[in-house]
Amino acid sequence: MTAAFGATSTTDDVLAGVDLTGKRVLVTGVSAGLGVETARTLVAHGAHVVGAARDLAKAEKATAPVRAAATKGRLDLVQLDLASLASVRACADALRADGRKFDLVIANAGVMATPLGHTADGFETQFGTNHLGHFVLVNRIADLIAAGGRLVNLASSGHRFADVDLDDPNFERTPYEPFVAYGRSKTANIQFAVAFDRRHRARGVRATAVHPGGIQTELARHMGPEALVQMIDSLNAQLKAEGQPPFEFKSIPQGAATSVWAGVVASADEVGARYCENCHVSTVTDGEISVMSEGVRTYALDPDRAEALWAKSEQMVGERF
Repeated sequence: MTAAFGATSTTDDVLAGVDLTGKRVLVTGVSAGLGVETARTLVAHGAHVVGAARDLAKAEKATAPVRAAATKGRLDLVQLDLASLASVRACADALRADGRKFDLVIANAGVMATPLGHTADGFETQFGTNHLGHFVLVNRIADLIAAGGRLVNLASSGHRFADVDLDDPNFERTPYEPFVAYGRSKTANIQFAVAFDRRHRARGVRATAVHPGGIQTELARHMGPEALVQMIDSLNAQLKAEGQPPFEFKSIPQGAATSVWAGVVASADEVGARYCENCHVSTVTDGEISVMSEGVRTYALDPDRAEALWAKSEQMVGERF
């Protein structure tokens, strides 16, 4: 068993006394928020982090303090636009040409509650960016994940908004709802981890999905202040009905803690093909609970649904893995 951590644990709490010298980690979305903090703490503990970002100039500025403070570890940046499979494939090709292995891949980047839109390849924005972009990237570099390595997919309690709709992933026949689309993409992140874990566990590579918690980051850029207030008021009403205290935002170091806990500290068998939150493995629940209560839906961890998603994803991106 690993040490007990919880909702208020920070990245520094989780990695206290951990030396990551010699470890190599890929983190997507290092231009803001959780990605920057994840890179910071890993570099501070000696890891060589490769940070991927769509806007390299923004990422350079956001991570300048990380590089300035680095002593044992280091941070390099690569360009990656998850909303363009051409960019995803170019990034994967560059990493493969470099050839060095990764001990950990953290698929951190994502978007939330966007207006109806489409990626460069015609996929609904959230499903295309959050799931399909990472699906292609990770599978193309899967053999670069060293034996004993891990994949950590950032999911969300928002997966409880919706299961994946494999018959209409791009909302061509379904009325578009931003948080339903977000829920589908986050469920896909979990199911992808389940299916990836099944394919790679024999060589000691495990995959897991994590919910970082509610954090004030750029992820909510598509929600106006009024909509955010209304959502929190509604959430607090649900929590009160459940006899729980009001919602409180996590700090960014608290939000990134579960990613590094699941990727570095927890035992592989503990987290493999599971869903984690608040620095522990979550319980399965299909009851009525608020979106900020703990628990993962059965459909998100269902191996048959995960395999169906894998097949559909291959069809959509035109590649077999």
